[in-house]
Amino acid sequence: MALDGSATGPTVLRILLGSQLRKLREACGVSRDAAGYEIRASGSKISRMELGRVGFKERDVADLLTLYKVSDTGERDALLALARQANNPGWWHRYGDVLPHWFQSYLGLESAAALIRTYEVQYVTGLLQTRDYARAVVLLAHDGAPPDEIERRVNLRMDRQQILTRPGAPQLWAVLDEAALRRPIGGLRVLRDQVAHLIKASRLPNVTIQVIPFAAGGHAAAGGAFSLLRFPDRELPDVIYMEQLTSALYLDKRDDVDYYAAAMERLCVEADPPAKSSEFLQRLLAELDAVEG
Repeated sequence: MALDGSATGPTVLRILLGSQLRKLREACGVSRDAAGYEIRASGSKISRMELGRVGFKERDVADLLTLYKVSDTGERDALLALARQANNPGWWHRYGDVLPHWFQSYLGLESAAALIRTYEVQYVTGLLQTRDYARAVVLLAHDGAPPDEIERRVNLRMDRQQILTRPGAPQLWAVLDEAALRRPIGGLRVLRDQVAHLIKASRLPNVTIQVIPFAAGGHAAAGGAFSLLRFPDRELPDVIYMEQLTSALYLDKRDDVDYYAAAMERLCVEADPPAKSSEFLQRLLAELDAVEG
């Protein structure tokens, strides 16, 4: 398993290492409680380690590898190196003062994803927002925050967008409800520039944008916005992400993922195809220009 920790991020590295440790433990017939005893911890701690939800001490990983009878030097060194990489902070670490703990996991997953499929009904998806639009969205939730904090939150959102133009960029497939495109977040000028930005972004080879017009009526995602993330490593299951006001849900059980994946497929069928969606955005831009003129 060869991974670039700087590109993949600690969240995914922890998940991968945890998955490897679980397989080794099960192959040896060792219980979680017995494994926990070996590293002076509980069985629940082993469970959290195997799910990638906590950091790893290199000494604990070494002790577990010995317990699991991993004696091959190359295999041990690779897993211990992975443990060291998994403890390195992600690029978002410098925004820790304005970053909710529950969102840090998402940034790690987003940074490692090969495919990001997202549906939005309230706002334009964060990866495609302009700076002014992002600032207006941030102000909706943090209108009492000092200006420097607002700018740090906006800068965090702008830094996220760099994944779309980096080498090995993920595929982004965004489905936007017409309501999100007509809501004048930040005012008509900000919305106008945002729509123009979407038209430009849709020309990137790794970005697909579809619009669900009001004329489509009800649709498969009436419950609200969600994202589906898929990863290049087969060890990682797809993850469904749904954000709430003060927390987020992460779903990776096969039944849940299959349900949301099917809903996303239906959304893409019900939405205008990409070419027609581009025409919609062009018409909307002309409408906004006319209003401003």
